[in-house]
Amino acid sequence: MSATDIPAAYAALPYRPCVGMMLLNARGEAFVARRIDMPSEAWQMPQGGIDEGEAPEIAVFREMREEIGTDKAEILGQSAGWHDYDLPPELLGKIWGGRYRGQRQKWFVLRFTGDDAHININTPEPEFLAWKWAPVAQLPDLIVPFKRDLYAKIVAEFAPYAQRVAAGKP
Repeated sequence: MSATDIPAAYAALPYRPCVGMMLLNARGEAFVARRIDMPSEAWQMPQGGIDEGEAPEIAVFREMREEIGTDKAEILGQSAGWHDYDLPPELLGKIWGGRYRGQRQKWFVLRFTGDDAHININTPEPEFLAWKWAPVAQLPDLIVPFKRDLYAKIVAEFAPYAQRVAAGKP
């Protein structure tokens, strides 16, 4: 969706500052989960808002703990820039209290240093109902349609990290 597709009432709204994470296991696969509040079969990588005054590098670990119950990871890299996406018209005004038109995200790629038993999506405020490891190349096909272009960009930028992790290289 482009800015011209946003209804005029929402076009002036800001983007919500957010972090996203591609968490890689030792095979170079990415963690994805299904949201509790989405009826579709879509899977997504963890993401969440950046608190006022919080550095993105701190937010990514806080969000990881809040969403998947662990912070056993090390940052390998981050996106060269920030990535925006607009909500589809049917969601505008319905989420985030209607304060945002979409999200502006700083993405991080991380190596998971724990084992599967360290992941616990049954957090105090659960967001996911299931999780799995997925091949990085498949990520754009797993996400909701309005985020596919964003995921394709993240995959293109972070695929070399996944290949290095799968090869056992730092």
